[in-house]
Amino acid sequence: MLAFGRLEPPVGVSLRANRARRHAMTSMNPEKARSADPVFHSRRLRTGRTSSPGGVYLVTIVTRQRTTVLSNLAAGRAVVGALRSCRNDAETICFVVMPDHLHWLLQLGPRLSISQVVSKTKSAVSRNFPVRLRGRSPIWQRGFHDRRLRPSEDLRSVARYVIENPVRAGLVQSIRDYPHWDASWL
Repeated sequence: MLAFGRLEPPVGVSLRANRARRHAMTSMNPEKARSADPVFHSRRLRTGRTSSPGGVYLVTIVTRQRTTVLSNLAAGRAVVGALRSCRNDAETICFVVMPDHLHWLLQLGPRLSISQVVSKTKSAVSRNFPVRLRGRSPIWQRGFHDRRLRPSEDLRSVARYVIENPVRAGLVQSIRDYPHWDASWL
C-alpha cells in the first residue's frame, strides 16, 4: 500500500520480509529496478572499510534526525571535551562543531581503528552532554562518514575548508566569531 509516496509493508509483515519481497520484484523486472526507492544499508557502506594507523581522515558525524542540539554553548563544549579526551587515540588536526553535525580532521594513532575512535568520541559526548538539552533520546545518528586523505592532498587547504563551514553556512561573518572550532597550527 502507498503511504506518502513510499511502499509500506502490509500489516504483520516485517521490514526484512518487505525488503526481500521488493528485491525479488525488482530483480525479475529491470524496469522496476530503476524506479525502486534506494535502500541504504549502513553495514554495506562499512564493508571494506579499513583503518591505516597514521592515516589522516576527514570524519563527519551527524546528530540524530539532524536536530540542532549542538547549537547550545554547553553542548558544543561537551563535544570539544570529548575530542580532547581522545587525544591518545588520534591527533586532532582541526574540527568544527556545527549545530547538527561535527567535522573532524584527524590523524589516526597506532592502537585503535577509525570506527573505534569515532565510537569512543560519540560515547564521551553522550556521557558529558547536558541532559536538559537532549532529554532521553540519543544524540547521534548511527554510523559516520569518513574519507582518508591521500598523501598528495594539501592538509592545510582541507583544514581551511573544514573550518570555514560556519561561514559558508551563514552562521557567522568571520570564523573568529564562531566558538566551536580549533586547528592545531593556530
